[in-house]
Amino acid sequence: MQIKKITIGSRGSNLALWQANYVKDKLSSLGIESNIKIIKTKGDKIQNLSFDKIEGKGFFTKEIENALLNNDIDLAVHSLKDLETDQPKGLCIAAIPKREDPADVLLINPNSFDESKVLNIIKSPVVGTSSARRKNQLLLFREDVIIKDLRGNVPTRINKLRTNEYDAIVLAKAGLNRLKINLSEFYVQELPINSFIPAPAQGALGLQVRQSDKKLKKTLEKISHKDSEEDVNFERKILNGINGGCHSPFGVYSFKDQSGERISWVSYSDKISKTPIRFISKSSKIETIVDKINRKLNPFSIWISRSLAEDSIFSKLTKSLPVSLTAESLIDLKILKIDTIPKCDWIFINSAFALNSIMHLKSGLKSKKIAAFGQSTAKYLQKNGFKVDFIGEGSPPNVAQVFSSIVSSKEIVFIPSSNKSLGTVQSVIDNRNKIIVETYQTLPIDKKVENHDYLVFTSPSNVEAFLLSNKFHNQKIISIGPSTTKSLKDAGVINVVESFQSTELALADALFSLI
Repeated sequence: MQIKKITIGSRGSNLALWQANYVKDKLSSLGIESNIKIIKTKGDKIQNLSFDKIEGKGFFTKEIENALLNNDIDLAVHSLKDLETDQPKGLCIAAIPKREDPADVLLINPNSFDESKVLNIIKSPVVGTSSARRKNQLLLFREDVIIKDLRGNVPTRINKLRTNEYDAIVLAKAGLNRLKINLSEFYVQELPINSFIPAPAQGALGLQVRQSDKKLKKTLEKISHKDSEEDVNFERKILNGINGGCHSPFGVYSFKDQSGERISWVSYSDKISKTPIRFISKSSKIETIVDKINRKLNPFSIWISRSLAEDSIFSKLTKSLPVSLTAESLIDLKILKIDTIPKCDWIFINSAFALNSIMHLKSGLKSKKIAAFGQSTAKYLQKNGFKVDFIGEGSPPNVAQVFSSIVSSKEIVFIPSSNKSLGTVQSVIDNRNKIIVETYQTLPIDKKVENHDYLVFTSPSNVEAFLLSNKFHNQKIISIGPSTTKSLKDAGVINVVESFQSTELALADALFSLI
């Protein structure tokens, strides 16, 4: 017998109704008529408290679930991240449609935008969010952030930013995409998933029904998305394994890469104010990841081949652990001063060293277009007052190809270089369009490095310098990128863990994946 008409239960916000109508349209395509019943939840009624201060669980779902159990509705449409991992007796999740983008977005008031600062917000900004996870990760990147609770539906939250109650607010990209809100008046910064790890199942919908309603369950399978279902269920099982919920500063994002290997990014803490522990997992076993989260760490030691500031991400992520950290470069920098900047249109800066070598000509740099090899170099440039016109992403060959494609045939690129430069960018730019000047030398420091459990290498030059007076034993080895990995393997190191990006955050994630 064909299902003719059902009642969908939903909260009354713009986003919730969009989600309910999305499912209604999907059902209509299957020949099933439906109506939407709005149900007010505890979370809708209490607007003066952040989520971590509201007692109990299921404060956006319990009333809707009760309506389902009482046969007042036939189908509940939830944002799956709001739904408890343990289902009430008699209920089940029948379908998970295709997941929307799970990333978070930082909306910045134009008056509070500062390109030179991390996250591009002014000093001591007031940032709005009521999520424990978002608060925890914001404080990791910016200790000076003043977090102010932010409640209400999406348009209400945005209006609070518009009226200068906040310098910036954090919202889910999925909700913004679904509502198609015009954000042209704000600076919109998508927070990379591998940096700002989302909540389990963020961006996904959960279609909940009575366990006994077998016909509807079978029908809803037709609108479920297999890959999304697999990914979010994996994330939710991890959350369930650590007994977490909306009160917990916990983030996890899991997916299968092109080879079919499951990759999971994890960030967790027992307090909002405490620096999270992060790692990347390549395990497809829930138990392995849960055990890693719950395990008490034994003391260990780390050596990294660069000097670190107190507020560096790598330093901060290791401080809260039973870790002894030694940060020292085995490279000395000798600047070969040049008198003038060559006549050019672009200056390509591949490292902080490269900028330091020409910093005495700062006034001459301001009139040129500036290219940065990657995010770290870009931030260093911005911190020193430079506008960055190009920021590379990915591997050195990829950066080189993308940059060369935006340089016109009439433009000249000046590249301050070292005696140890690999010349990746230089090699793809036509000789007529480039000026390469050796402006600094990297010289090895011959030094005995004490024995450590983990060795983190940040450049091929540091590998070469390390080998002058040191040998590899049974240490775990982490590399910042392909060229450093090659140097390590050329030195006979077989097992090298390479970070997915050439950043301190990615290095820390790679390191903690081994611990």
